[in-house]
Amino acid sequence: MAYDKFTILKSSAVPMPIENVDTDQIIPARFLKATERKGFGDNLFRDWRYNTDDTPKRDFVLNNPIYTGKILVGGKNFGSGSSREHAAWAIYDYGFRCVVSSFFADIFKNNSLNIGLLPVQITPEFLDKIFTAIEADPKTELEVNLQDQIITILATGEKASFDINGYKKHNMMNGFDDIDYLQAMKGDIQTFAAKSIY
Repeated sequence: MAYDKFTILKSSAVPMPIENVDTDQIIPARFLKATERKGFGDNLFRDWRYNTDDTPKRDFVLNNPIYTGKILVGGKNFGSGSSREHAAWAIYDYGFRCVVSSFFADIFKNNSLNIGLLPVQITPEFLDKIFTAIEADPKTELEVNLQDQIITILATGEKASFDINGYKKHNMMNGFDDIDYLQAMKGDIQTFAAKSIY
């Protein structure tokens, strides 16, 4: 299995109301040497998280212990910039399973879906409601229901729908990457091949 199955995620969230967060900020280019998905979380937002002497920057949200959870809530145009898939790897490896924004760069969105990181795109108005709820209570929880394609602010009951490609939705709910999907169809493929006339 390529990654964890995603059905319903209920978690507190980490707010990052910064617009135009690009992939070089998510994972700086100097950390792209590895070819496996592991270990990138250590350098997620490296230049924002740490000083040049490797001490944590106190004012950065990932260094603030009051914010925890598996959901990252970002500003508009999250994941812009270069096409590096390592950006999605770093967010997933850090422990996030969902990123919420009012707009995602297409390549980042697809890279995320390919590895089991769910990008939830909502309206700017609902995004503001989420930020307001987290500001009021850092422990407030969101529920992301992939089957129904609904995100809910549990404290208020407010809901919003989100779109996802049907194929990617199926894969995420089963924990499949593209190869896993084909392997799951192996029996059907063999049956079809046996019936084929050459």
